[in-house]
Amino acid sequence: MPNIRSFLFWALVAFLPAASNAQASSPGWIENLRLGGYVIVLRHGATTSDQSIDSMSRPNLPAERQLTSQGRAQAKSIGEAMRRLKIPVALVLTSSTARAVDTGTLLGVGEVSATADLAEGGPDTSADEDNRRAAAFRELVAQRPPAGNNVVVVSHKPNIVNAFGQAWSDVREGEASVFKPDGRGGYDLIVRIRADEWSALEGVSD
Repeated sequence: MPNIRSFLFWALVAFLPAASNAQASSPGWIENLRLGGYVIVLRHGATTSDQSIDSMSRPNLPAERQLTSQGRAQAKSIGEAMRRLKIPVALVLTSSTARAVDTGTLLGVGEVSATADLAEGGPDTSADEDNRRAAAFRELVAQRPPAGNNVVVVSHKPNIVNAFGQAWSDVREGEASVFKPDGRGGYDLIVRIRADEWSALEGVSD
C-alpha cells in the first residue's frame, strides 16, 4: 500500500505539533475556500455499531464497521453542498478502510486515493506506529494544496485525536475540520463543520 508521500504532488514542508482553535463566526471563510489552499479533514460518515461486511460484493475485505444508509447519505449531501458552494477539490485522500474509502467516493468531489497511513489504529498497532501516523497526518495538513484547489482527507477519530489533540475527542462521524497551511510548516484551524451544517451554509454564503 503506498504511503501519503506518494500522493503529495505539492511541496513538502515540516509540520507544527498542534492546531489552533477557531469557530465559524461568519461565512467569509467560504469565499476563501473557493479560492483554494485549504485541507479539509473529514471523519468518515455514520457507521454500523458492529463489524460486518457484504461478503457477496466485497469477498476480499476483512470484517469491519460499514457506513449505514445515514452515513452514505451524509457523504453524498456533503459532496453536493461542496459542489453547490463551488469549493474546488483537487484530491481526496482516504484511509484504506472501507468506510473511509466509501465516504470519500460518495462525496463525488475529486479523485480518491487510499493509503494505509490514514487507517485507524487498533490493539495490534504499536504506539510507535500510532505516533508515526499522527506525525504523517500533521505533515499532510501542513502542506499547501495545488494552486486554486483544496484537498480532502478522510480518516478516523483516533487518528484525528492523535494528530490534533484532545479538543477533537468529541469529533462526530461526518464532521469536517478545515485547516489552512500557513506556508511555514504549520497550519491554523479555521472551522469545524458537522455533517448536518453544510446545507445551512449554502444559504448564508449567497
